[in-house]
Amino acid sequence: MRPPTPLKFARVFAALLLAAAGGAAPPASAADKEQDGKAGDGWIELVGSSGFEAWKTPTTNWETVGSAMLKPGDPKRLEAAPGGGVVYNGPGGRAVNLVTRDAYGDVEAHLEFMVPKGSNSGVKFEGVYEIQIFDSFGAKKATASHSGGVYPRAELLPRYRHIDEGYPPRMNASRPPGEWQTLDVVFRAPRFDAAGKKAANARFDKVVLNGQVVHEGLEVPCPTGHVWRQEERPRGPLLLQGDHGPVAFRNVRVRPLP
Repeated sequence: MRPPTPLKFARVFAALLLAAAGGAAPPASAADKEQDGKAGDGWIELVGSSGFEAWKTPTTNWETVGSAMLKPGDPKRLEAAPGGGVVYNGPGGRAVNLVTRDAYGDVEAHLEFMVPKGSNSGVKFEGVYEIQIFDSFGAKKATASHSGGVYPRAELLPRYRHIDEGYPPRMNASRPPGEWQTLDVVFRAPRFDAAGKKAANARFDKVVLNGQVVHEGLEVPCPTGHVWRQEERPRGPLLLQGDHGPVAFRNVRVRPLP
């Protein structure tokens, strides 16, 4: 069991004193909650109260909103309500990809996403190793093109096509379109020796979609999609795909790993 933080200990002690005196304990402050919550455990918020501060510009067509939902009468679109804490790629469902200002190596990531019927997105570690996001609800056989899959290698010309099967998720853990879904990933960056030669492949230690483990201990020998020939590196940005269809994200955070 983790010992209480100094702030939590002080709160509890103060509450006991107040209770003994017949008073009520004061509400926890934002700083207290940060110490006790994920932010106090090394997590870095990327989508939440910070808006687009963590992302490179431009962020064209992305909007900060309070909530997202299926558009009435059009299940292939999302609409939003004013507020904060959620980003979505606008009523047109097309925006530039979001790319973090910071680069990460070994990292743990948590995000929540929503897609409408038939939509497509993804999250790319170091900008090149993609976990697919797709409206996969009801698919009987999960492929690497479904949510939770590690996307296949592909060629752009003469027409876009896959050149392998990628790494399908163990099962289809997708929820219906219009529902919030969760993705938790532990990613290990490729290793390089002193001469800069790759000594170990990138690896997804664990990928959990909606509470179901869909990958574990999965080595990825090269980048995915059409960038599979791209030179690998020990660190890179996190990328959220916004140009393939309507999508919304919330509670996106990362935690660099030792």
